[in-house]
This record gives sequence, C-alpha cells and structure tokens, in this order.
Amino acid sequence: MRILHWGLLSTARINRAIIPPLRLSTRNRLLAVASRSQETAQAYAHEWHIPRAYGSYEALLADPEIDVIYNPLPNHLHKEWTIRAMAAGKHVLCEKPLALSAEDVDEIAAAAQQHGRVVAEAFMYRHHPQTLKVKELIKDGAIGKLQLIRGSFTFSMKTEVNIRLNPEMGGGSLWDVGCYPISYARYLADAEPLEVFGWQVTGQTGIDDSFFGQLKFPNQVYAQFDSGFRSPYRTHLEVVGSQGTITIPAPFKPSLNETITLTRQETVESIAIAGQELYLGEVEDLADCILAGKTPRVTLADSRGNAATIAALLESARTGKPVHL
Repeated sequence: MRILHWGLLSTARINRAIIPPLRLSTRNRLLAVASRSQETAQAYAHEWHIPRAYGSYEALLADPEIDVIYNPLPNHLHKEWTIRAMAAGKHVLCEKPLALSAEDVDEIAAAAQQHGRVVAEAFMYRHHPQTLKVKELIKDGAIGKLQLIRGSFTFSMKTEVNIRLNPEMGGGSLWDVGCYPISYARYLADAEPLEVFGWQVTGQTGIDDSFFGQLKFPNQVYAQFDSGFRSPYRTHLEVVGSQGTITIPAPFKPSLNETITLTRQETVESIAIAGQELYLGEVEDLADCILAGKTPRVTLADSRGNAATIAALLESARTGKPVHL
C-alpha cells in the first residue's frame, strides 16, 4: 500500500486540526512543514515532531517526496499557492474558501486538469457521518418534501487585529463562517440557488461583521442563514419538510458523538450518531481520490457553486437588490 507524504504550507493555527488525522491514517504521513523563515519552520517541526522543515514555501514544493500539500494560508493566497503546488506536481487539500470568486475556482480547475492533480476544498463537516445521515434522511423522505433550511454560525471576536477583518485578504464573516450554512444548504437542496438576497452590518475595515442572507432554490426550496463576528458562539441547523423537521445542534463542527432530532407530527425521535475525528474524513477522502481514482466528495463544481453564491450575496448586500444566478 502506497503511503502519501504530506507537507504543511505554513505554520497556521488550523494545522493543529489536520495533524492528528494525518497521524491516525495508515495511508498518509506528515513529512514536512514550511514557513517564511527556516527558524520558524524548525521550531514548529520540533514542537510537532515533523521530520522536515523548510524556510520557504518554494522549498517545500521542490521536495520530490511530497505528494500532497495542505494549504491553510490566508484566503487571498489560496488560489495562487494551490496552483503553484499543482504545477510542482502536488495534490492539494486547500482550506475553505478554495477561492474568492467562481472565476478563480475555474483557474484552479484548469490547472488541476493541466497537471493531472487532485485538489479539494477542506469542508470537513461534509465527510462526517452526521452530515451523511441528514442527507440520507432527506433523500429517503423522512420529512417529506424539503421546504426550508435555516442555519447560523457566529462567534464573538475579541480583537480588532485579525486577518478575518482585512478586506484585501478575503476577510469577512461570510467567507469565514457564513460559507458553512451556505454550503450545507446547497448540499441538502442538491442544487444551486436561483436567487439570493443579503444584508450586512459593515465593520470598521469595510468587511461584513455580520451577514443575514436568503437563498431561493428550484422546486420551492428556500434557505435562511446568519453569520458574524459580533454575536455569541452559535452553530445550528434546522431542516423543514412538508411532514417533519430535522434539528442539528452542531452541524459544522460535529464531535465523536452527536444527537440530531427528527420530529414528525407529535413523534420526536433522537438519533444518536457515532461520529469520527472531525478532520479525518477529508484526509481519507483525498487519499481515496489519489490512490483509487475516486471523485472528491467536495468537487470543484461544488466549490465553484459556493464561491458564486457568496459573491452574489455580497453583491446583493452592496446594492440592496436581489441577485439572480
């Protein structure tokens, strides 16, 4: 069995979420980390017991033994370094958002085609058994015809110095956390929205501190969501059908053991889900794609749809008008 060697493109904080599943997996091995200085890379490699440390991103991409790059760079650098990694012969797992426009996703897709590499957006919740169970319940008609999806993802940012607040770096609550309920709604609706409308509360730097959006899908399916940096921590998803509802208390960061609620008329059923390490699914999914030729669970077409929807919502908030996709 071939072992895939991974390299971390930077010492970003989110790395600590991907390192444990890489060490749990029998098909993947964390081999290297890169930073913008050799000293930082070596200190990080020592702390996390990573065999190789590189003082530049280019040096990591030049290592012929690296098969896969994990790209957790700031949002505005995702496209550039994902394409550069593929040009160097590497497969890529890139943190969300994969890119900041549908056109940028198209460039990534063209590079993947040109270089014959696999690239996937790291929406970890999409691989979790809880998400798959919710999708199965809807597909099997457990709540009748799908009508409405309502989701929230907010937290209270305690600092005014954060890359999430920088518009030049792809900041804003919509790109950071609003992308989750949007992605989830598109997944459950199994379609792209026809029309969106959004409102935003603009912060001092010009990004959306809070966002409130609506999406209209085909077949009279609708979605509503809010995201933000100035509200208490909230994650929640409710799925409404003609015959019942599904309530998901932890939709975007489910743990090892979660419970969702299926309500039909006066019957309330709690469904326990034996989950898995949250980020393991995306690691194994990419390995399946590289080693067995499977299609990524989060396809590039899916990523393009999410980017296009977010861009349309931001345009709606700027213009005060609905946007048709």
